[in-house]
Amino acid sequence: MDSASSDRTASGQHLAPTVARSVKVLVVGAFGVGKTTLIGSVSEIEPLRTEERITTASVGIDPGQPNKDTTTVAMDFGRITVTEDIALYLFGTPGQRRFWDLWSGLADGAVGAPVMVDTRHLEDSFEVLDQLELRTKIPFAVVVNQFPDSPAYPLERVRAALDLLPETPIVECDARDRQSAVLTLITLVEHAMTFPVFQKVNA
Repeated sequence: MDSASSDRTASGQHLAPTVARSVKVLVVGAFGVGKTTLIGSVSEIEPLRTEERITTASVGIDPGQPNKDTTTVAMDFGRITVTEDIALYLFGTPGQRRFWDLWSGLADGAVGAPVMVDTRHLEDSFEVLDQLELRTKIPFAVVVNQFPDSPAYPLERVRAALDLLPETPIVECDARDRQSAVLTLITLVEHAMTFPVFQKVNA
């Protein structure tokens, strides 16, 4: 798999002169679905992370996840130039419900959101989708992150389980793989471009 750090050259720290549009994207999902991993995989700058170690104080409050010992408590941030003229600024939200009050501020000015889901814990995504629709009203695409032990369901079955509209994009992604993650973001941008919010922000 591609290494995110191998793509961060000195020249990649600055926007290319051909970039005409800077687009804000909100990366959302439940706890432990791979938001931080996706941003770290694609970012052409050193990503900003606000991760803290999970302590016993979160027991009974946050969902338990084996092999996960850190969590985002404010936001993640990265940047990726997806076409010659469009750069995405990625803002990753915390997954725990107790941090959801941050969403409104982070969503301000965003034109779209990839909603990352884990088929091992698909039920955790219902509240996230409700939160996104109620608080932000921005276009979104659903991203099924492929973990090594995730059940492999047909995407249309996942669509039905999440009660998505027919026009809502749903894609599979390996958040650790840069090419896979970039293609996911391109799918989101293509979807967002059909909405007035994209044209308004980039007018």
